[in-house]
Amino acid sequence: MAASTTATTHDLGGAALPPRSPVIGWLAVVAVTLGIFSIVTTEILPIGLLTKIGAGFTISDGMAGLMMTMPGLLAAIAAPVVTVATARIDRRLMLCVFMILLAVANFLAAAAPAYWMVLLSRVLVGIVIGGFWSIGASLAERLVPAESVGRATAVIFSAVPLGSVFGVPAGTFIGDLAGWRTAFIAMGALTVAVLIMLLMVMPPLPPRRTTRLTVLRGMLNSVATRVALLLTVLVVLAHFATYTYVTPFLEQVTDVSSGLITVFLLVYGAAGILGNFLGGSLVARHPRATFGTAAGMIAAATLLLPVLGQWKAGAVALLIVWGVAYGAVPVSSQTWFTKASPDTPEAASVMFTASFQATISLGALLGGFAVDAGSPSTVMTLGGMTAALMVIAVWAHHARRLTWPDNT
Repeated sequence: MAASTTATTHDLGGAALPPRSPVIGWLAVVAVTLGIFSIVTTEILPIGLLTKIGAGFTISDGMAGLMMTMPGLLAAIAAPVVTVATARIDRRLMLCVFMILLAVANFLAAAAPAYWMVLLSRVLVGIVIGGFWSIGASLAERLVPAESVGRATAVIFSAVPLGSVFGVPAGTFIGDLAGWRTAFIAMGALTVAVLIMLLMVMPPLPPRRTTRLTVLRGMLNSVATRVALLLTVLVVLAHFATYTYVTPFLEQVTDVSSGLITVFLLVYGAAGILGNFLGGSLVARHPRATFGTAAGMIAAATLLLPVLGQWKAGAVALLIVWGVAYGAVPVSSQTWFTKASPDTPEAASVMFTASFQATISLGALLGGFAVDAGSPSTVMTLGGMTAALMVIAVWAHHARRLTWPDNT
């Protein structure tokens, strides 16, 4: 194969590892899932604590939203850079290093005397997201038997909605009970526990392939990759420009108390778990319909929130629709990137992580401008219009009869 674009991987091989118990393999999957859960929860924890942290440092909601912008921006850079720079290092070691950095980030945020130190901690979070996600998202095939890879991948991706279901509401509850700093301390303690589990159950994972920057550049020459990139940017931009500021919306428009917001976010996250497994079961057979429907549901929910979200029942109903929809987004996006580059799963994961996280950053930033210049309702309307554009893009993909390299 040519070295520039088609030679995307290189075996670094070595002797085969001794067979391991399937139970230990599944425990390793759980460890990776918990690692991603702790990362996702740390990343989006400020959403539930946004107004409390802003009040603590006397800053606006839009300025507080920088806590969401920083990790995404750094993760987008870290995903390709860290993956390429550490390509010859055992993946188990790298996963553990990332957990150590995440623990440091959480404890630093908890102790920060000034807002700039909180932002510094979010830089570390971004590096962890970019590195851990790029490695962990494609590890299922190395941890469980071939017939279980699909289920193991769904379990790993379930960490995203689980972070919303348990992580953010729990963090919000702890913040209400004992202060937002205590929430970050709790996340630091959880991260240390995940580190210990990784050390106990994760097998040595010598790198099988190296991913080069030329490979990632070459992927952008593929129409299938560019379409996956466009769809991901549009739907993630729509989601995080709005969801980052859902707490101010519920407080100001729905007039929900601080304690009840935790319940609302819990309902949203529970719906997200359902959406994750529904999306995971459908996207392989119906990639366009699954991704497009998810975007359409996000568009409907966010466009209707300024109207129906004035009532608690309406807000809850739309949050359920929104949660189911977004639960399907990460697994759908990862599937589209994998189908666009079926021979290079780690490179596809890098592209998925970088684009996803960069757009989280952009969405939180643009949403912050909109909420400061207008209102939380303005943000919801603009986000809904962006999600609608993604639906149109999926329809265009179907109308032009575009397909993927494996023609599936």
